[in-house]
Amino acid sequence: LERKPTQLSGSQHQREAIGQAILREAKIVLFDEPLSNLDAELRVSMRAELRELHKRLRATMVYVTHDQVEAMTLADRIVVFNGGVVQQVGSPLELYDRPANLFVAGFLGAPKMNFLQGKLASGSAAITLPGDEHLPAAADVARGTAGRDVTLGIRPEHLRLAEESDAAALQAQVTLVEHLGDQMLAYLKVAGIAEDLCMKLPGHAVKLSYGDQVRVAFPPQQCLLFDHAGDAFPRIQ
Repeated sequence: LERKPTQLSGSQHQREAIGQAILREAKIVLFDEPLSNLDAELRVSMRAELRELHKRLRATMVYVTHDQVEAMTLADRIVVFNGGVVQQVGSPLELYDRPANLFVAGFLGAPKMNFLQGKLASGSAAITLPGDEHLPAAADVARGTAGRDVTLGIRPEHLRLAEESDAAALQAQVTLVEHLGDQMLAYLKVAGIAEDLCMKLPGHAVKLSYGDQVRVAFPPQQCLLFDHAGDAFPRIQ
């Protein structure tokens, strides 16, 4: 209150603008990246504040953001755009669990979804990798053609260290381990796959170090398949 508008910081200008929008008591409020200038701690508290304001004001809030964490935590429904074209509309968990295409799958989730390139196996919903390994997925590939290029997607939290009974597994080498306290991110190099895979594990579940050789399991129910155009094959429960 004791400052002139020109004396306010960028983050204070953003919060002041939110206050002005609320005071108008509009039925629809448009927010265009309202938290972009805030530091990390303040962004977290402001997300909670905006959720509380939405419940109290009962106004429709259209919120534009490039931050997928903001989209997942604030939205009742998300509209994902790419190049001005709507890619998918749905609840946060709908888009997270059943992305319509590769763009949506890669946009939501941190770390992002792992993608493996290969060919659609003959006679089954599976991908054949360059090393001739097969990884099955719980997908309906009736519209697919055997031998066509496909992409398998799986999120880091769904990868796990394989057991003896796991047939859908790949040999990998640990290239980097990031300890985050309650979680651990392990980056893995698989022969024939260009990009390293990321696996998310509980922080103290297992000890991994650079150079370790491991087998990584790909649970079929957690694997998504995308056709050569990038569209997702329907999932099978």
